[in-house]
Amino acid sequence: MPRVSTEDVKLAREIDLLTYLQINEPHELVKSNAGEYRTTTHGSLVISNGFWFHNRTQQGGKSALDYLIKMRGMGFVDAVNMVLGATNAPISVEKVRPPPSKAEFVLPKSAAFPTNVVSYLQKRGISPEVINHCLELGILYESRKYQNAVFVGKDERGKARFACLRGTRDGFKCDIRGSDKRYSFSLPAQTSNSRHLACFESPVDLLSHATLQKRGGWQWDGHRLSLGGTTSLALTAFLERNPQITRIMLHIDSDAAGVTAAEKIKAQLRSDTRFRHIRVSFNPPRGAKDYNELLLRAISAEREQKQQPNRSSAEIL
Repeated sequence: MPRVSTEDVKLAREIDLLTYLQINEPHELVKSNAGEYRTTTHGSLVISNGFWFHNRTQQGGKSALDYLIKMRGMGFVDAVNMVLGATNAPISVEKVRPPPSKAEFVLPKSAAFPTNVVSYLQKRGISPEVINHCLELGILYESRKYQNAVFVGKDERGKARFACLRGTRDGFKCDIRGSDKRYSFSLPAQTSNSRHLACFESPVDLLSHATLQKRGGWQWDGHRLSLGGTTSLALTAFLERNPQITRIMLHIDSDAAGVTAAEKIKAQLRSDTRFRHIRVSFNPPRGAKDYNELLLRAISAEREQKQQPNRSSAEIL
């Protein structure tokens, strides 16, 4: 069980959110006219005078540690390690202070076998075929130290530029330091010049959609992109790299935040002359919050249906 020292906790509490984001996630920061900062992921979060406050949930704090725990749902130990840059390896105080101008992007070392990742994703309903396809493409693997699922985003030359972690045993999740969110996790279409793009909030929802297609035999060949939340940064960058796209399906969560985000993204694309020709639709999962929940419900319903004949036979006997 990973632990952190009292000294590490004290140091982590001293690092405010603005400093943390400037070092690790500069793409998240948006400077407002009032000299305050907002974030691309949480539009109603304000950073000012050393403090941060999220208006929608009425939560706030000073340190980056508070932010990771309250806003990203991270466990205390993981949050401390994340603030200190110790997601994959211990980091000394000297590496945090003074902070570097830009964090170096380094992927965690790979485990010999992705046993935990495969088990984790199969429990989420993801098909073995989809998992193996991602492993073969090198966009999914298991980290050696903590057995996290590592979802990798690559650039046009196949170089890793982004990666996010998902705990295989708990709710841990974060982006690797120095990740460029313009190259978020994506699953390419079978036809490289496909004009269709489906967008999701998370990698697991993306893989769930791919699994549902295989289960249902849908005749659809398009690119899939994880937005890493509900912002348009990854989407805009993807469209710049793939000007052939003419159709976008926003498969964002069906909650209030998802509806708001979808309308905002559609408005942003309409306002950009480069993308006005693209047809954009909001297609949330019907009867479920997200596509992973939809997949799990489909699997559960199929199992119940298969059990019905056995129950009927037993009642007759």
